[in-house]
Amino acid sequence: MKASRLAAAAAVAGSAVLVLSGPAFAHVSVSPEGTAAKGGYATVDFKVPNERDNASTTKLEVAFPTDHPLASVMPEPVPGWTAQVTKAKLAKPLTVHGRQISEAVSKVTWTASGKGIEPGYFQKFPLSVGPLPEDADELVFKAIQTYSNKEVVRWIEVQQDGQEEPENPAPVLQLSAASDDHHGGGAKGASDDSAESADSDDDSKTAHTGAEASGTDSDDDGGTDTTARVLGVAGIVVGAAGVAYGVFAGRRRSDA
Repeated sequence: MKASRLAAAAAVAGSAVLVLSGPAFAHVSVSPEGTAAKGGYATVDFKVPNERDNASTTKLEVAFPTDHPLASVMPEPVPGWTAQVTKAKLAKPLTVHGRQISEAVSKVTWTASGKGIEPGYFQKFPLSVGPLPEDADELVFKAIQTYSNKEVVRWIEVQQDGQEEPENPAPVLQLSAASDDHHGGGAKGASDDSAESADSDDDSKTAHTGAEASGTDSDDDGGTDTTARVLGVAGIVVGAAGVAYGVFAGRRRSDA
């Protein structure tokens, strides 16, 4: 009875994994590393899963919002991929750090120089972007995914309030409340450096403690060896005395 219950539970768990890992839940998305605060800068990752069993993803195009243009967009190098940043003239110039910007990034294209994203894998494409708009709660990007078999999937459908998620939803970056530090990535980097320093200190302390423990063990081992040697010598002396006494007693009996 127990075996049948376990088998049934395993079957349910297995089917749940299959459902959760289905293609309907995998789509191109964007999320910040840390926070994406209004008015600040952020590092965001475009996550691209490969949804095909017989083809690899070889190209990704991300179109930037025109209603909230971003003056600064810098891609992080991704091994096996080349990135191309396309800019366009703005109808209305932006003022960033006291100077006017007449053009902004309209699209970033990543092209695979090797095999691309193979079946069963995903890839992240990081970008440093900013300044983020202060008068919006989210930014909608539109992405086009191209496979090695020339198939094209357009992730461009905008989610409507009160409706189900569309089949090919556009990536949406949620913006958080404005912070005093408009270069939000710096705080994260500083905390990472602090964490690394703390880890280094802990490693040093651990190594030092280990050395002390090793020294103590050596002292204990040395004391044990000395005691054993003393006891061994004492045993030899006692044994020799016993032999001498036996020989002496035997001679006295012979003489008698």
